[in-house]
Amino acid sequence: MAFTDKQIRILSIVATMMAVGMYVAYIPQIQMNLAGQKGAWLQPLVAAINCTLWVIYALFKKNRDIPVALANAPGIFLGLITFITSF
Repeated sequence: MAFTDKQIRILSIVATMMAVGMYVAYIPQIQMNLAGQKGAWLQPLVAAINCTLWVIYALFKKNRDIPVALANAPGIFLGLITFITSF
């Protein structure tokens, strides 16, 4: 079964929103870290590195993939903030 262009567009929007939501979910952990309830540091660091690689890939490939870049950009910043505040 092949998807139509409209279905792919909808899928890219939903996937982008879900990815952003996944990284926005770091905000409560950041708040707990700042309140003294320190969380794990490894997962947010690896997420930030992973997101950086995906953004570079999406922006520098021949046909830019803006939804992939937009979906992963928040993970760079929120992952790093979560990592830094976990100490």
